[in-house]
Amino acid sequence: MRNTIFIFCLIFLFSITSVLAQNPDSNKPLKITADESLEWHRNEKYFKAKKNIRASQGQTTLLSDILTAKYREDKGKAISIHTIQADGNVEIISPESKAYGDKAIYNIDKGYAVMTGNNLRLVSDDQNVTARDKFKYWINQNRLEAIGKAKAVRLGDTLEADKIIAIFKKNKQGKQALETLEAIGNVIITTPDEVLTGDKAIYKTTTDIAQLQGNVEITRGPNIVNGDKAQVNLKTNVSKIFGNSKQNGRVRAIFYPNSETKPKAKSE
Repeated sequence: MRNTIFIFCLIFLFSITSVLAQNPDSNKPLKITADESLEWHRNEKYFKAKKNIRASQGQTTLLSDILTAKYREDKGKAISIHTIQADGNVEIISPESKAYGDKAIYNIDKGYAVMTGNNLRLVSDDQNVTARDKFKYWINQNRLEAIGKAKAVRLGDTLEADKIIAIFKKNKQGKQALETLEAIGNVIITTPDEVLTGDKAIYKTTTDIAQLQGNVEITRGPNIVNGDKAQVNLKTNVSKIFGNSKQNGRVRAIFYPNSETKPKAKSE
């Protein structure tokens, strides 16, 4: 099994938070343009921009039909924005990727961002991530979730699950790097050579080991291996399949001789 499917990085982390949270461009001017209007509701304490919104800061741009920024006034009358909401045809564009949805909300006080939409997706040079329900990100925890028929496609490999969770940490260079990747519910991992299914999968960069749990099945051509757990060491490329000892479960396998040999093309 190739290891790339376990090491993909959900670039949504960097794209949405570069607009909605602290980022290297946070001290640069935030420029907002709108075709229809830019409203300042002083009594309710919010700004609203309407129609063909373009908000740019540094190398990141947010596009939407409507943009609302709620704020509070500090003692010195300084304006402090606590919630940002973009509605309608939302695009978040950064040098690394583009994220698309119908709605994006960032609660600055809680450090929590969510993006939803009927065609929710994240596109970068080498991967495409989609979800039916939402993308959620907890900034303080560096935790990102893709929820509802989540699917990640990268370099010919595909990871599908009800929920995909990625946790990041800063590496020695001070950049965010993947620490743990978890897939929960109806997990399907498809590579050019194999299909792996199970109830849950988890990969940790500290050990470089991927584990599948619950109703595990690995198919390679006509060959099938079943068990309760599977462990894949991505350093040694060694896989282990385990049965459920508590329930007297056994590992089962069916191998077909010469199944790896591809049939020769017939001459015309």
